[in-house]
Order: sequence, then structure tokens, then C-alpha cells
Amino acid sequence: MPYMSASIQFLDCRLSLIHIPLHLYPHFVRAILSLILPESLEKNDGSSEDASIAPDEDDYSSSESSIATDFVNISVTPVECSIVCSKEAATKYFLPIINSLDHSLRGSVSISTDEFVAIQVDGEGLDAGQRVLNLTSPLALARVPIFFISTYFSDYILVPAKSRNSVTKALQQRGFVFEKYSDSFVTTTSHHRHSSSASSIGSQASPPTTLADLEQHTFDTLRAQNVVPQVNGDTKLILCAARRSGRRGSSDDGSLKLGLVRCLVSQPQFMSVTLTDTEPASLLLQKDMLSMFDADADMLLGSKEDVLIPIILDLRGLPIESTGIVCGVAGRLVGGTNGTKGGYVNGNGAVEMSYLSTARAGTVMVAENDISRAVAALNM
Repeated sequence: MPYMSASIQFLDCRLSLIHIPLHLYPHFVRAILSLILPESLEKNDGSSEDASIAPDEDDYSSSESSIATDFVNISVTPVECSIVCSKEAATKYFLPIINSLDHSLRGSVSISTDEFVAIQVDGEGLDAGQRVLNLTSPLALARVPIFFISTYFSDYILVPAKSRNSVTKALQQRGFVFEKYSDSFVTTTSHHRHSSSASSIGSQASPPTTLADLEQHTFDTLRAQNVVPQVNGDTKLILCAARRSGRRGSSDDGSLKLGLVRCLVSQPQFMSVTLTDTEPASLLLQKDMLSMFDADADMLLGSKEDVLIPIILDLRGLPIESTGIVCGVAGRLVGGTNGTKGGYVNGNGAVEMSYLSTARAGTVMVAENDISRAVAALNM
């Protein structure tokens, strides 16, 4: 089997994970937009303004502020609004709004107690599903809770900051080499394609130690919690990204920011945007939302015809520290759609997949023509 080559590095940031129920989303629009355009919001903010009222779009069209700081993910799904941002941003923008809510509502919004760190993964040599499986299986076996975010350019794995040493050790033991001075990992060995995996979910006396047992344990737990894959074929998603701009404050940057504002103010049914200091913005959008950006076809990278269908796992009944979900799902899709499991025979190979972890849900994205095979595998 060919070797996989990947560059893996920790980003220099400490992150909080925020869960917002959809019915409270309007209260947090201003805070969410502040992650995209902090300078504009602070310039136009007034202490007497209602935080649930979004500023006018014109406030943003000429902003010179940077579009990203360290690492930000803003995701709206049918389950929740989920935010990943720096601890400082969570405290500055979101906590005051939570404290202003009625006492009966405050408990439904949460900011993670634990801080997270992000691992950026750039790699080639494996299809997307196998890459997700190979990256997450060492951490699942080590019982490290993770959140996985696929973007146009890279994959990002969020792990508890307190587990950083465990993450390093787990990756080293599975053939990932830690480069001491660059604080990155480079893979030197491959993992077996037939291995499917999930880590234990919650505490148990004798946690599974094999990948097959881990996957089975994951799906047993999901069934016990009545977690059923939810598919809405009418939700057609496009994975795209901003083109790399030569300078901040360019017209393309302003048009992108204005498009993001339009999308977020509309409270989309499904949207995810990932912003970092090292890469252009990556977007997962409903296809019909592309019209909210300027008509210039060159603004966004990516095919506008390659439609993805989301399969959503509502995980609100599971603890946030649950482990192995991403790995178990990837293992089931890789093994269950390539003819190697459950007698499910086909000549098409494993489905291509990407994954989006949010605070209380997991979403698998697969090509429109693969949706039936993917659902069949997840329901085996």
C-alpha cells in the first residue's frame, strides 16, 4: 500500500466552543459578525443597542479589517449554531449577551469550560474518507475527544488543550513523527484500509482496544441514544473558498465579507465558514446562497456544480467529551461502501466524504449520487 504524506501542525491559539440553540440565534447575530469584522462592529457599536439587531450591510462593505484572526469556525445547521473562536473573543462578544438573556434561557447556551487547540492537516495520497479515518483512529484509540472540520484547503482537528501531550504520543505510536523544532508531525507509515474505528464514548470498565470493536461500540451507543442519520435531499451544499488576495482591504475581500454578512444575517438553514490567518476563507454554502455574493464567478474557488448532501447526526443527547464519533462514522462509510462489510457489494469503491463537527452535532457530506450508498452503510 502506498505511503501517505501529510504535514500536521498545532496552530498557536486557544479556542472556545460555543453552542447556541437556533431559536436564540437572532440574539447573537452581532456577536457572530464581530468574528468576521471586529473593527467595524466596535466602531459602530453602542452600549444601548439591542445585541440581537444586526447592523446594516453598508457598515461592512468598505471595512479594512482583516477577515480572520487565528482560527474561527461559524456553523449553522438544522441542529444548532456552533462557534469556534478564541477564548478572548468568546468572553468579549458572547458572554455579555448570554448574561443579558432571561434566566430561563441562559442555560441553553454554552461556552466550553475546556480550551481547545487546533491541528491543521495538509495531506495528499488518500481519498477523503480514508484520510479522516487515518487521522482520527489514533486519537479515538487513545480516547481523546475531538472535533473534525473539513475545509476546501485543509482538515482541522480540535482537541482539548490539556490533551496535547496525549495527542502527540498517540500520533507517534501510530507512525506519525513529531518534528521537535517545527512542532509539526509528518506521517511516515500508512494505516490499513480495512480498519474501521471509533473510540469509547464516555467512561466504561473495559474500553475497546481494536478498531472494529470501537466502531461497533460507537454505533451501539448511537442507537441506544436514538441517534438516526437525518438526510434532507433538498439541502444542496457547495464547498468553495475565497481566492487568495494580494492585499487586505481589496475589493474582492470587501465583496466576500459583504456576502458573508448577507448569509449570516439571513439565518441560513445550513452554512459553515472557516477563517484562519494562514489560508483564505473556506465556505460550505447552500447552493442557492451563492447569489448573495457578487456575480463575479472568479471570486470563489471550487466547482459550483459538485453538490454535496449533508447527513446529520444530532448528538445533543451525548456528553460533549464523547469520543470516537468521527472515527466510527468514517470507518463505517469507508468499510460499508467499498464492498468489504455486511455483504454490501458494489463496484464504485468507498464514497468520498467530508466531515463537519459542531458543538452538538456531526455532519457527513457526500456527493449527491452517493447519498443512498452512504445512508445504507450508516444504517447497517
